[in-house]
Amino acid sequence: MLIRTKIDARRNTRWLKRFRPPLLLALTGAALVLSLPWLDGYIPPSVMSADQAERIGGVTSGVLFVIAIGWLVGTIVDALIKRRLARLHLDVADNLEARKSATRLDVVRRVWIVIAGLVTLAAALTIIPGVKQIGVSLFASAGIAGIAIGLAARPVLSNLIAGLQIAFTQPIRLDDAVVVEGEWGWIEEIGLFYVVIKIWDWRRLVVPLSYFIEQPFQNWTRKSASIIGTVLWTVDYHAPVGAMRQKLEEICKSTDLWNGDVVNLQVTEASGTAVTVRALASASTSPKAWDLRCLIREQMIEWLQAEHPEALPRLRADTAVSVPEDFNGFAARGS
Repeated sequence: MLIRTKIDARRNTRWLKRFRPPLLLALTGAALVLSLPWLDGYIPPSVMSADQAERIGGVTSGVLFVIAIGWLVGTIVDALIKRRLARLHLDVADNLEARKSATRLDVVRRVWIVIAGLVTLAAALTIIPGVKQIGVSLFASAGIAGIAIGLAARPVLSNLIAGLQIAFTQPIRLDDAVVVEGEWGWIEEIGLFYVVIKIWDWRRLVVPLSYFIEQPFQNWTRKSASIIGTVLWTVDYHAPVGAMRQKLEEICKSTDLWNGDVVNLQVTEASGTAVTVRALASASTSPKAWDLRCLIREQMIEWLQAEHPEALPRLRADTAVSVPEDFNGFAARGS
């Protein structure tokens, strides 16, 4: 009970820290409004008239109030979304639904921050007399300047729209296993304008969001995290395919990497000197599938070397030579 109380206290403290800046800003605006009548007697007329001081104070307090309200609303929505994200269980094996929700919430949170910032800025500008038209233009998205800015920022806007498409159609999700530009890795971060892919060797591939709307790519975990791994061997014609199939099942059943769904072995190709054998085995995740493939390959090679060395690939050559019946050897030179 004591631990629960401490956790709740920490959460409340974090919420207070989030709301402290906008609340202080609002209090500053209120204090400025309340202090204007008191300051009238202390401002010399040569510096500023009473009407000018009142207008400046009103505009300043209005801007502070708008910024505080926008900041407060944005903080509340951001905190609620982050709280929902914290409740998702992404560390379990079957986390498909959690990854769907996390992707949607994360993109919506980032877009909300941008929209809330723009609306707050536009509302604040409409209060200032000298730049009121700029704020109105931001609200209406009209005018030649707005069109020029829109054309100049077309790649940025296309990525922003692509982010909204990804949030709801979800061709990719957080922690998806993908192959992009020939690189295999996991979706580590989905930002407002780009996606960070963690490559298997810990490199990071940064791709614009619009890429996943306009270009083809492989998503190995689109419907499920389970995946089938493939292992190929080139062996001799003397290879015992039936025994290899039994050995494959034995290897899969002896490890937790196999999820128990798919295991099969087939001869997929035969050439003049060797045959190609393909093994299929399923795993619950792509990293486990990779480890399972390596395990099957290594143990099958060791088993063939120990039990069936005749199955190992070899080079064949026909050394028979036809000799004419009247051939009596090479005649001596000069005879």
